[in-house]
Amino acid sequence: MKFCRFQPLEFRAAITPAGETFSPNPRIGRIDGELVDELSGSIPGETRPTGRNWKLAEVALLPPVVPSKIVCVGRNYPEHVAELHKDIPTEPLIFLKPPSSILSPGEPIVLPGVSKRVDYEGELCVVMGRRCAQLADAADVAPYVFGYTCLNDVTARDLQAADPQWTRAKGFDTFCPFGPVLETELDLKNATVETYVNGRKKQSAPVSLMIFSVDAIIRWISRIMTLEPGDILATGTPAGVGPLAPGDVVEVVVSGIGTLRNPVRGPVA
Repeated sequence: MKFCRFQPLEFRAAITPAGETFSPNPRIGRIDGELVDELSGSIPGETRPTGRNWKLAEVALLPPVVPSKIVCVGRNYPEHVAELHKDIPTEPLIFLKPPSSILSPGEPIVLPGVSKRVDYEGELCVVMGRRCAQLADAADVAPYVFGYTCLNDVTARDLQAADPQWTRAKGFDTFCPFGPVLETELDLKNATVETYVNGRKKQSAPVSLMIFSVDAIIRWISRIMTLEPGDILATGTPAGVGPLAPGDVVEVVVSGIGTLRNPVRGPVA
């Protein structure tokens, strides 16, 4: 089942400038073919139909949840570790992106003037559905997961190499596009992550190749910090990362979910 946060296009244009991620009156819905059935309630959480629906072409999709935190896993695909000339990690390597880096589907990634190389990193994103803390190694993770979406862990690669930690490289405004929808029934065993730039495939790998599985990641992180409903976990990127340039269009595709598409523009003068 696919859920979304959205705003009708005419309403959005009337009250907020293009590019504002957290619109003042977002709505939630369930996608049924080319229609969005509007819901009341919250995602994650309980919902009920309002009886109103919208054509997909008549709405702007927003990030499907508003997380309290964004926890990311680095170097979680062997071939990506190899292309970075690093060692395979023995435990998940985690870092945080600030919520201010969140970007809606379709809105532009802005390249900062202080970086000479900004890379795409397409990833599977896990959305938490329940508070989660101190899970044991054998704990069943499924009850804590609400669903999955696509995420682009945009990274200033030169700054990542220059700094002893990754906050600056990962944390610029617009550096965390995710969406466009939240899928609750993804088949992880057969899911793949792909990234395209200007229609050319740059990354492709099955999720099954991850060094640390989704279950292992959630259990491990839960023993460090409490995960709240709506928090998102970026599970790592496959090999094939590369630079973005003004005018590019980058797409992250996770099979069974859909396509997260964002244009790229240069620094604001």
